[in-house]
Amino acid sequence: MLEYSKSAVKYINSTDKTTKKRLREAIEKIPFGDIKKLQGVKDGYRLRVGDLRVLFTMENDKIYIDNIIPRGQAYKRL
Repeated sequence: MLEYSKSAVKYINSTDKTTKKRLREAIEKIPFGDIKKLQGVKDGYRLRVGDLRVLFTMENDKIYIDNIIPRGQAYKRL
């Protein structure tokens, strides 16, 4: 089951059509793809989609998309 934060939905809605498609396809394929565990964040992971990072947490069958941000800003917020 997928859940999105308000900031993730806002970012997706602000992108162009091709980026939306790439993000949707990558998110639907979780737990496959370029995923790494985030250090210092309990159950936190990141998914790389080009220059974007999808930050999310996984608990049991639930995937919560916390944020979608450009690579340069992604790790400053942790």
